[in-house]
Amino acid sequence: MSPFALTPVEIEALRLSLWVSGWAVAVSLPLGIMAAWVLARLRFPGKSLVDGVIHLPLVLPPVVLGYLLLVLFGRRGVIGALLYKTLGITIAFTWKGAALASAVMAFPLLVRAVRLSLEGVDRGLESAARTLGAGPVRVFFTVTLPLVVPGIIAGAILAFARSLGEFGATITFVSNIRGETQTLPLALYTLTQVPGGEWAAMRLCVIAVVLGMAALVASELLARRFAARMEG
Repeated sequence: MSPFALTPVEIEALRLSLWVSGWAVAVSLPLGIMAAWVLARLRFPGKSLVDGVIHLPLVLPPVVLGYLLLVLFGRRGVIGALLYKTLGITIAFTWKGAALASAVMAFPLLVRAVRLSLEGVDRGLESAARTLGAGPVRVFFTVTLPLVVPGIIAGAILAFARSLGEFGATITFVSNIRGETQTLPLALYTLTQVPGGEWAAMRLCVIAVVLGMAALVASELLARRFAARMEG
């Protein structure tokens, strides 16, 4: 067997990481667009506080957020107990919890990218659409949203890359369960603790670097394309 070939455990971790990251972006994308629009377009008391709360995951230790998620969404948590009693849904120590932790950690990056795109949109185009009789909802979906699509894509890619690399909040909230919550970073960490796991850890490290670089390059290309489009 080639030393560069992935084992079933490594393939399982990679597949789970892609699955968790995909769900994290899918769940957070609508909320991220809405939060970005509120921050970019509205003025209201406490806006700075809301902005700070949204960006809090960028400055807090991931372990702290993981513990807060465990307190809220654990089987005995405020929200977790309600979900389990009413719907029979368990979040903690499942892949759904891993997706939630990844979504929370990546949410600020998504909001920031979409917000910057919204702030770059010419408000005159929206005003012109309103003078032609279009309502706010129609203006958003027919004028604003198409103009910020590159920013949304860039934000989604950054959030996906951040979700792939999430470790601290995930291991605190959902532990390191093989086949259920053991994502790529957790599998890499496990291999570093196992004698003779150096090659396997290096393989996963290379995969993580390649995936992260691909996401960053794609995000940069989309950002440049968006800037050129706005200049045009």
